[in-house]
This record gives sequence, structure tokens and C-alpha cells, in this order.
Amino acid sequence: MLGEADLVAFVGSRDLQVSDNFYGERLGLRLLEASAFANVYDAGAAQLRVTLVDELAAARHTVLGWRVGDILATIRALCEAGVAFERYPGMSQDDDGVWNAPGGSRIAWFADPYGNILSLQQPPRG
Repeated sequence: MLGEADLVAFVGSRDLQVSDNFYGERLGLRLLEASAFANVYDAGAAQLRVTLVDELAAARHTVLGWRVGDILATIRALCEAGVAFERYPGMSQDDDGVWNAPGGSRIAWFADPYGNILSLQQPPRG
């Protein structure tokens, strides 16, 4: 039923300018629309709507993720833009913060200014 519809992802923000500095400037997402209520970004095959909220309860799990072809190159580019990657106790992450999932994907996590957990995933080759 919804398989042919375009996806719109949502994430909350306490300050849209702070979020625009992160999603627009650091992550490089193109701003499509800005209002007093939300910023809408082109996120590839989907739109990302960063919505102004009064109270924000950041999830303790990944809320947004991007599939990338080269996770190390993407990590380096994001680090140069000021993004810090997360380290989690008990997970075997390499020096770049990458965890090798049992299915072969390589995954790294980072947070937005409000603690929303975001990820990069490089699918297994082949």
C-alpha cells in the first residue's frame, strides 16, 4: 500500500537554527523549506523534517541512518565538518568507531545537537 509512496522522516529540535547548522552545514543536507515550525531537507530518497518541539526526549536508539558506499570516507568528511562519532561500551568498534555487524554491514553512530542518535551503514560488499 505505501511501498510506492515517498518517505518523510521526522526528528525533533528545540532550536531550528542550531539544527540547521548541524543538518544543513555539517551534514550537507540541502534545505528545501524553512518555517517557524520546521525545516525540511532533501535527504536523498526521502525528506527529513526537523520539527520544532517544546519538549524533546531523545531516543536511546538510532532514529535516522544513511547507507553509504564508503563509511571511512564519510566518517572522515563528517569529522572534518565537526561531527563526533559515538563509542559504546561493550561493542567492538575500531579506531574510527565502526562496528562490524554479524551480517557484514559496517556501522558507526553519531548524535545531533539534541542527542538524537544517527548512523552510517556500509552494506556488505558483493
